[in-house]
Amino acid sequence: MRRRGHRRPTVRAAAAAVAAAALIWAGGLVWFAAGLPRGVEDPVRATDGVVVLTGGSDRLASGLDILAAGKARKLFVTGVHWRTSSARLQRLQRREPGMFECCVVLGKVAANTAGNASETARWVAGEGYRSLRVVTGAYHMPRSLLEFRRAMPGAILVAHPVFPAHVKLSRWWRWPGTTSLIATEYGKYLMSLARIRIVDDPWDGRRDGTGLGA
Repeated sequence: MRRRGHRRPTVRAAAAAVAAAALIWAGGLVWFAAGLPRGVEDPVRATDGVVVLTGGSDRLASGLDILAAGKARKLFVTGVHWRTSSARLQRLQRREPGMFECCVVLGKVAANTAGNASETARWVAGEGYRSLRVVTGAYHMPRSLLEFRRAMPGAILVAHPVFPAHVKLSRWWRWPGTTSLIATEYGKYLMSLARIRIVDDPWDGRRDGTGLGA
């Protein structure tokens, strides 16, 4: 009986700790969702280059529009599947072949967001660029900028979020799919932040040679 009596305060303390952690996590999720971009940071400013993180046709279309408008010298597409060619993307996007021949570069090494940042940093260094417009989904932008700033601390980064129709940022909590997506992205953001702030793992997320990427 004494043992049971001793266990009860411990169980209560553990339950309280779990509840407190859940409340902190939920509060952080609300903060994260409230801070997601609702528009393009600076649609007018020109940058040396523009990078598109693969993950949706609207991202590539936005990057190509920026390039066509003369707002960047070259477009780098990071995280492209190893079998994908410039010619195939050109046909899918229905753009002039000349645009891809001169000014679109495909990166096929990155397997995740950290890898996107490292792959892009190498391209930026090779081009001698100092400023870069970053194109990705609005929900993905905080983590992308976190990784890109780590990989390119001296570069000027301009956020250029895109807004997929299936992601409902307005009243996101009313849409289960969007809630799940934002919660997952928030968890990934926290893991990236912990790695950068505490561990700073030098692994850059390259593919393992199998041709499969996350």
